Amino acid sequence: MTKSIPFLILLPLLLSLNSGGHVKFADGRKVANNNSSWCVAKPSSTVFELNTNIEYACNAIGDCSVIQSDGCCFNPNNLVNHASVVMNQYYATAGRNTWDCYFSGSGLIVTNDPSYGSCKYA
Repeated sequence: MTKSIPFLILLPLLLSLNSGGHVKFADGRKVANNNSSWCVAKPSSTVFELNTNIEYACNAIGDCSVIQSDGCCFNPNNLVNHASVVMNQYYATAGRNTWDCYFSGSGLIVTNDPSYGSCKYA
């Protein structure tokens, strides 16, 4: 005999879903769903890790013109920024799964949109 979860137990969770792209818990905490998350490079990543991530993501997505000198995400011109931009492009293209932002432990999923100026993270 299988037991089912009574509807009244699930009702508070169902009511907590809102249209802002978050699940809101009764205590006020919010957890972003996949549409409200981005992948960036951990600031503590090594130069080797960042270069490897850029190479991997660029090969996978096939276009990294946004981080070229005339691209909208070139500035600030540093490895953490460039890696974050293309790592997020890969993450978004691959399906926004947790494992799509792993990058051998150097990726970090964030819930605040890292877009800036004309550089828009997908």
